[in-house]
Amino acid sequence: MKVSFQFKLFISLVAFFSVLFALLGVYYYIDASHQLYQEMSTRAKIQAEEIALMPDLRQQVIEEDPQSLTSFMQKIAARSDASFIVIGNAQGVHLFHSVHPEWVGTRLVGGDNQAVLEGKSITTIRKGGLGVSLRSKAPIFDPSGRVVGIVSVGYLTSYLDSITLTKVINIFIAAVLLLIALFIFSWYFTRSIKKQIFSLEPREIGLLVRQQKAMMESIYEGVIVIDRHRRIEVINHAARSLLGLSQPARLLRGQSIDSVIAPQPFFASGEMLENDTHDELCRFNQLTVLASRVRIMLEESLQGWVITFRDRDEINSLSAQLSQVKRYVDNLRIMRHEQLNRMTTLSGLLHMGHYDEAIRYIQAQSEHAQELLDFISSRFSSPTLCGLLLGKAARAREKGVALSFDPACQLDRPLPSLMESELISIIGNLLDNAIEATQRAELPHEPVEVLIQLNARELMIEVADRGIGIDPAIRDHIFERGITTKTRGDHGIGLYLIEHYVTQAGGTIEVADNSPRGAIFTLFIPADGPVHSRHEANYAS
Repeated sequence: MKVSFQFKLFISLVAFFSVLFALLGVYYYIDASHQLYQEMSTRAKIQAEEIALMPDLRQQVIEEDPQSLTSFMQKIAARSDASFIVIGNAQGVHLFHSVHPEWVGTRLVGGDNQAVLEGKSITTIRKGGLGVSLRSKAPIFDPSGRVVGIVSVGYLTSYLDSITLTKVINIFIAAVLLLIALFIFSWYFTRSIKKQIFSLEPREIGLLVRQQKAMMESIYEGVIVIDRHRRIEVINHAARSLLGLSQPARLLRGQSIDSVIAPQPFFASGEMLENDTHDELCRFNQLTVLASRVRIMLEESLQGWVITFRDRDEINSLSAQLSQVKRYVDNLRIMRHEQLNRMTTLSGLLHMGHYDEAIRYIQAQSEHAQELLDFISSRFSSPTLCGLLLGKAARAREKGVALSFDPACQLDRPLPSLMESELISIIGNLLDNAIEATQRAELPHEPVEVLIQLNARELMIEVADRGIGIDPAIRDHIFERGITTKTRGDHGIGLYLIEHYVTQAGGTIEVADNSPRGAIFTLFIPADGPVHSRHEANYAS
């Protein structure tokens, strides 16, 4: 049977306080009993010594007059709280007993009279005629200083224990009432704690904490949680990596956000308190990011903020890759459009009965297309790459530019160091740049020459055009982000991606001028490079 955290906490509190009160009760009983015995021994000693100094008592003891002694001592015994008062002579014989007058003439019991007869006052716990008692004995001296009698004043231990027990019972009743109050408090206290932790069990809370930590570390975006005093509570690995922080998260916890990220309006208290924001372009130290800020509220009370941010350059790279995919789709759409136009023309010729013209049209239109299709499908094993090349060829024809494939083209297997999407991005960007450069050159437009060849050592990709060429002013920076000669489209992204993918695969890029004009891009990518961790090529067997 699974016991809830609330019930276990309640039982624990009850058990703890019960044991605590039991130990305190035992300690109090022992301490109270000890103090009572000390107090009563002092009281008995004082009474015994005061009685022993009474001149009348001394005279009656010397004369051994029991009748007069009894009449005198009964008055004293009536005013005393002692359990008994006993008077004895020097021979240890009773002259007076406050409880049992019939014991007069019998010997004193206890065996502790010798020290008293020697002139000393003593306090002992002994068993006498009435039982075990705490008693104090004092000697009675005659005028010459000789001991002539004994005064014994005592309290029964049963009487003292009853007094202690009465005190303990009173304290126990108060303790029980207090314990009941504590039980009620414990119950409502545990209910309050249960409510604050959303009725979760400690194990569930621990699991949630571990899940949160694992989730935070697995998030690709940078995440920072700060409290209402702008101190860091949580910072994940991605945030530390993006900000270039070498300290572990535990050392950064508690630091001001301004000590980690240079102060800026994004972290201004007034703005942060005012509203949330999403995908705001700002600068964290030396990094340009898109940042979001969301308030943490608990019962209408501000607790802090969650800040997430992403590197803008990475977002731009993803956007560029998406643009390549879109261009690939456009190429397929162009090919489909061309085929529909041809099919419409052919359908019209057949409908009018011009069968000879239809045959000549088919032969004219399909001869080149079939030749190109046969060449590409026989030289490249990747259906995706074949589709890209056919689409680029169709798009180039629409723009008045031809693609000329070298007969040495061959790519019959995937590269371990290069994903298919990356290869598509490289070839697509090179062809787009060459087509546009050729289109911007003077007429007539000469073909773009393409060589894609994989041998035992490396993959060589060469694209040569006779377009406008490369401006010398940007030649040394052509692979940097934002550097471009284009007048439209994605500016400064394509060559940047090419250089990134090739370098990542361990390859090199050579750029040369073509004769009499234009440019030649030559890429060399090792065929036996390291296996790509996210390899996703889908090559036909």
